[in-house]
Amino acid sequence: MRPRPLVVFDRLDLLEWRLCQRVTRLNLFRPWRILLQAASRIGDWPIWVLLIAAQPWLQPDGTWRMVQYTSIALLAMAAYRLIKTRLCRERPFITYLGGVHCGEPARDRYSFPSGHTMHAVMFSVLVAAHTPWLLPLVLPLALLIAVSRVGLGLHYISDVLAGAAMGYGFALLSLYWAG
Repeated sequence: MRPRPLVVFDRLDLLEWRLCQRVTRLNLFRPWRILLQAASRIGDWPIWVLLIAAQPWLQPDGTWRMVQYTSIALLAMAAYRLIKTRLCRERPFITYLGGVHCGEPARDRYSFPSGHTMHAVMFSVLVAAHTPWLLPLVLPLALLIAVSRVGLGLHYISDVLAGAAMGYGFALLSLYWAG
């Protein structure tokens, strides 16, 4: 039996699908599509694992920051998975088959919230708090990761906004918890 999505998702889908359709048409421009695909793959996990692993070399209390960043990333991932599997919002390219172009294979079926964006925002806030000199690198990457999720037809804009809000919340929780 297929889980029934929330009615609010049906309404949001109708509001957002035309914009998603327009944005994904940009994938016809090959260099843009390749850039979005690269950002999406980097946002899967490698850049954030590298950032966590580099903490001992980036700051004096780096080992503690490794533990902090790893803990909050695992907590965020658990909450994200729980929400994603309970709310069951179909991806735009599934809901509007043929109407929204998918520029990259999806890793799973559901789109709400965007985990890529959640982690990008969460780590951007943590970088701002602990190693602000890295922000000129991390912020453009985080923005590109968020844009890539809509641009590749994998998420609605509201999925990305929800992921960003979750990431911000988890970062604040981590900063509060760490003192």
